[in-house]
Amino acid sequence: MPSGTPLLFTKTAMKKLILIILISTALLAVSAGVTYAQNEAETSASVKTQSQEKGFDYRVENLRKFLEKFNSPLSLYAQDFVNYADANGLDYRLVPAISGVESTFGKYIPYNSYNAYGWANGDYRFTSWRDSIAHVSETLKVAYIDKGAPTISKIAKKYAPPSATWGNKVKYFVSKIDTLPFDFDII
Repeated sequence: MPSGTPLLFTKTAMKKLILIILISTALLAVSAGVTYAQNEAETSASVKTQSQEKGFDYRVENLRKFLEKFNSPLSLYAQDFVNYADANGLDYRLVPAISGVESTFGKYIPYNSYNAYGWANGDYRFTSWRDSIAHVSETLKVAYIDKGAPTISKIAKKYAPPSATWGNKVKYFVSKIDTLPFDFDII
């Protein structure tokens, strides 16, 4: 090509070049997103590991602070929620989320019932908050999850029929429990 001659591209060549640039940009964006997600997962795992090594479980503090935002009497039992969830293989947020839907986290319950979960349509009486957390956690595992209802949507069909919104409300609170910033020390 002689010097001073403009470089001309055909329409087809130009389309191919634009396509290559778009694909390259998309691949870089995906790669950056994967790296970010991996770093976030590693950071979360690192915080959890560090906290457990130091005898501090971030879930307890996270749940306690969440429940305190609602002035919940259950905030003092965050450790029990986590312990009974772990003992039964549950997500630690499940039982507190149910209490959010059923009683605004234990604030509106039948007098002296400790029934923050709408258990037996609210007619059941527990002997204490700890008793209620233990009973609901164990029963969710044995009578719901182990019997073919491993998701909130499937639990909802058995726990709160015929409600079409109960499961989504529980999912909402489950998702909100882990949205608080980590503003406590693990050192």
